[in-house]
Amino acid sequence: MTDFSCVITAGGENGGSEGPDALRASVASVLGQSLRGSEAVVVLAARADAPTRTAARALADSSPDRVRLIQPDPAARTTGALRNAGLDAATGRYVLVLTPGERLHRHACRNLWQAGERSRADLVAGRWSRTVGEGGKEQKPPWQDELYARSRTVARFADAPQLVVRDALVTGFCLRREAARRHGLRYEEDLAHGEILFGPLAAAAVGRITLVRRLIVTGRAVPDRARDLAALVEAHRRVVATLDARGLSALREEREGAFVRDHLVPLARSFPRLPAARRARVAATAARVLTAPVPRELPPLERVAATLLARGDAEGVLTAAYALSRPATVCAPVVMGEGGRVQWDDRCPVDVTELGHQYRQFGGARLMNRLTRCTAEKGRLLLEGRLVLPPHTAPDAPFTATLEFRARGGARAVAFPVDDVRHDGNGVTWGARADVTRLLRPLGVRDTAWDARLILEAGGVRSVSDLFGPQDLVEGAVRFTARPRLGQLAGDTWEPYITLKDHLALRLTARRRPARTTRRLVRYATHFRPARKAKLLVRAVRKRLDRYRSRGFKATAYNTWLTRLPVRRGSVVFESHMGRCYGDSPRALHEEIRRQGLKLRSTWSYDTSPAGFPDDARLVRRWSWRYLWALARAEYWVDNQGFPQHLRKPARTTYLQTWHGSAYKRMGFDETRVRLQNAPQRERLQQAVHRFDHFLVRSEHDVATLARAYRLPEDRLLRTGYPRNDALIAERTRTETEGRLPRPPLAGALGIDDHKKVVLYAPTFRGGPAGGKQARRRLLLDVREFAERFGDTYTLLVRAHYLEAARLPVCPPGTVIDVSRHHDVSEVLALADVLVTDYSSIMFDFALLDRPVLLYAPDLDTYAAERGSYFDLREKAPGPVTATQEELFAELAEVKKSDIRHAPQRAAFAEEFGAWDRGDAARQVVAAVFTPQGASRTTDHHRQGAGR
Repeated sequence: MTDFSCVITAGGENGGSEGPDALRASVASVLGQSLRGSEAVVVLAARADAPTRTAARALADSSPDRVRLIQPDPAARTTGALRNAGLDAATGRYVLVLTPGERLHRHACRNLWQAGERSRADLVAGRWSRTVGEGGKEQKPPWQDELYARSRTVARFADAPQLVVRDALVTGFCLRREAARRHGLRYEEDLAHGEILFGPLAAAAVGRITLVRRLIVTGRAVPDRARDLAALVEAHRRVVATLDARGLSALREEREGAFVRDHLVPLARSFPRLPAARRARVAATAARVLTAPVPRELPPLERVAATLLARGDAEGVLTAAYALSRPATVCAPVVMGEGGRVQWDDRCPVDVTELGHQYRQFGGARLMNRLTRCTAEKGRLLLEGRLVLPPHTAPDAPFTATLEFRARGGARAVAFPVDDVRHDGNGVTWGARADVTRLLRPLGVRDTAWDARLILEAGGVRSVSDLFGPQDLVEGAVRFTARPRLGQLAGDTWEPYITLKDHLALRLTARRRPARTTRRLVRYATHFRPARKAKLLVRAVRKRLDRYRSRGFKATAYNTWLTRLPVRRGSVVFESHMGRCYGDSPRALHEEIRRQGLKLRSTWSYDTSPAGFPDDARLVRRWSWRYLWALARAEYWVDNQGFPQHLRKPARTTYLQTWHGSAYKRMGFDETRVRLQNAPQRERLQQAVHRFDHFLVRSEHDVATLARAYRLPEDRLLRTGYPRNDALIAERTRTETEGRLPRPPLAGALGIDDHKKVVLYAPTFRGGPAGGKQARRRLLLDVREFAERFGDTYTLLVRAHYLEAARLPVCPPGTVIDVSRHHDVSEVLALADVLVTDYSSIMFDFALLDRPVLLYAPDLDTYAAERGSYFDLREKAPGPVTATQEELFAELAEVKKSDIRHAPQRAAFAEEFGAWDRGDAARQVVAAVFTPQGASRTTDHHRQGAGR
């Protein structure tokens, strides 16, 4: 008896597109297993074609000890029947079924076998990936990340519901053969996609299941949902019936939603690439087989697509497909319903209020422009279309339109008049005739593709839209003579086509012999051996230049040569949050230096854009050569986060680290993440911290946490408070003497009404170590619901962490404003009446204003356990700690009572964590560091060996 039997079927009636190459790939993956006791059981249908039969026999002859060829009864014609024959013929302790083309990872059988033997489970499952796109790229379903986050064993499948909610067990799992026979597990022979049903049946029957994190199978084909819709729906129904039979109604509801997301929504997305006749057939099939109600928990656009599919509305599904790929585009004439709710349209009354289309206005809204006709008429390109224009967005002024073709990747554009423009209530119908032969004159090189768009104007407001159309809209015979500026040898024909993004474009092609010959000669000249060598040389030169521009090379050059340059007296390099903003304590110190008129030359670093940085300072881009030159020659470094760790501080430079906030969560060498790093990584952090000559603290809490966590000696601490908080102390003094009005200038810049209170929502950073682009994360707080409940009395300001970006829905004007890009957070804090946060250090600063603080921490216990904390937040919090959104909204509705109730806690919190914030921190720091009378001290790191 072998350890593993891998059943592979070939030639089944409903097995999809299989062939000899797919069969060879699957068998080869079995023979390549690191677990040598694995066999391939090839079940060959009687109806298999000759190449497949030949390939199967050759595989069996080449490895007779590990490949067995099974030829079942000729009556076994379906894939399910063939798989059952394979299960009967298997001899291994475990059995696994593969579809031709699916490939086992090299250690798949070993990983499954070891997990099964260790846990004594009857079913062992792991990850699988599918092949997407023409390039054969492998992609794992995103829901697998949660299901297989860790290896584990469950007593029953309901403990891992995603096994049956999603199609997790279509492949990538094995069964103990004895258990399969004991429970009588068989594939449904009349079901085309029987693997969808077999997995849940097996999971429900065996009981004990082990999940492994490893990748088991690759190369699974994406089902042809347009062809197999009826079979997919039938398999889904039988899975749902299995759940109903076991009284698992909750899983049934989840399964219904997952089926829509996994099959119906992708089917709807594929509609623009299907011919019109096939779209109609698929819609008719959907109307016949989709009888279950569409789950209401789905996002609105997915609900719209599924509803239109179930109604058999092919044109409506086509529109929904465009909306799914562009959620911010208004694709339907939204209809206002009861209670201010918004529906998709009259024919599909699905609630789409949360899309926010009702708040979009003409000019600011993206409108879908559906191309309805593209043909040739009297030598001109005839285009007709219809642009969606909901009644509430339509301006009163008359419309004018211009058709524009713009060179892709360039600035050239050619405009054509649109003579026929008609507004019909909920849309604009238009038509244009473009003489592209006479007016569209490309150069002929690098401008061979031109994208079309319509510019609609009314009352001085413009709306620009691409022309959307399905792939089969443009007829192949629609062509026009082209007249490139380089002559017709560069191209002779314009061809309209639909891009992969479903937009109309023109391309310059060569159809006549002279142009075709020229292109062949150009291709030969750029691809024969000397040209290939020249390309390789150019590529090598670029690679070398890229190396000279790399951070590694720059850091080496800086540490080796630039640090030997003499210090430029009076030069200061400022940086805030790694160059992402002009704010925080470095800004406060910069402005204090200007107020005092000190003879210091300031340089500010910026990360991407210099917008918003001071005009009277020298600006350098982070990691540029000018940046490194400024650091090497600066007498002072000032920042709040940390200059690049790999850069050594020159011996005669003073480094002032202002830091960016007091600590609730563990930092530095107290972090579990740092403790688990290897010795060189920890040493690099220690060397970076040793560069600090001065470190600002604002309370004994900072001394006991931050200073200890970063192993800073006592003589480097400046007990002055944070200079950035001087503005908050001044604002509190002003409001206590003059009142809250007038508000700071930022209120006017943001358009906030004086009668509305301001709530600032500032969550903490939840990602990993910084690096690369900002991560866009969904907020824990539902800002749309906040706007609906409190929009009349409050304006919500959202400030994401500087290393992240928030995803905000469209809300009524003036209710939710994203201030994440505002440079100075102190200005935002001074404007806010209430702060909502979780574990961010911003609560320590806002407490100085003596204004209400609400903590929204639904994952407090988990976060504290994973990240670690320095104190019990519930015990010392400056305001109520809420665990649910309803609790938070209840506190916000009674914020005055909450303010009075928690005033003593807030005062104690501010005193404990901001004892040294007295409003003169900037003056104290400037006196201590930048003036001759100060006690400035520089650490010679050349002697200490730090920062190398």
